[in-house]
Amino acid sequence: MISFETKIRVEYHHTDQMGVVHHSNYVKFFEVARTEWLRQAGLTYAEMERRGVMMPIVDVQIKYRQPAYYDELIKVKAIVEEMPMARMTFKYEIRGEDDRDIATGLTTLGFIDKTTRRPHRAPAWLLEVVEREFNRE
Repeated sequence: MISFETKIRVEYHHTDQMGVVHHSNYVKFFEVARTEWLRQAGLTYAEMERRGVMMPIVDVQIKYRQPAYYDELIKVKAIVEEMPMARMTFKYEIRGEDDRDIATGLTTLGFIDKTTRRPHRAPAWLLEVVEREFNRE
C-alpha cells in the first residue's frame, strides 16, 4: 500500500455562503493529493502528458461525513492499494485540524493515449514508479 498526505488551507472560494466547503471541491482536493503524490514520487502529470499518456477520471465516489470550514487546514491522504493495469484507483481520507473525519472517497482513472484518445494499459515507466513507491512503504 502507498499513502501520501498533504495539507490544504480551505480558501474562501472553496466555500458556500455558510463558510462550509462546497461539495464539488472535494474532487479538487483529491486531485491535489494525487498529483502531489506523483510529484514526490518523481513524476508529474505534465511529464506523463509529454510522454503521451493521459489519465481521465472514469469514476468518483465521495462520502461526506462532517463539513470542512473556511480557513481550516485540512489533511488529504491519497492511498493506492494495488498496482495499476488498465486503470488506477486512489482512495482518499480527509481530516480536519482537530482530526475529525470530514470525508472519504475514491477515484478510478483510466489510461489513454494523448493523440488517439484510445485506452491502453499503464505504461511500464509508470509501473516502475508505482512499484518503487510500494517498496518504499
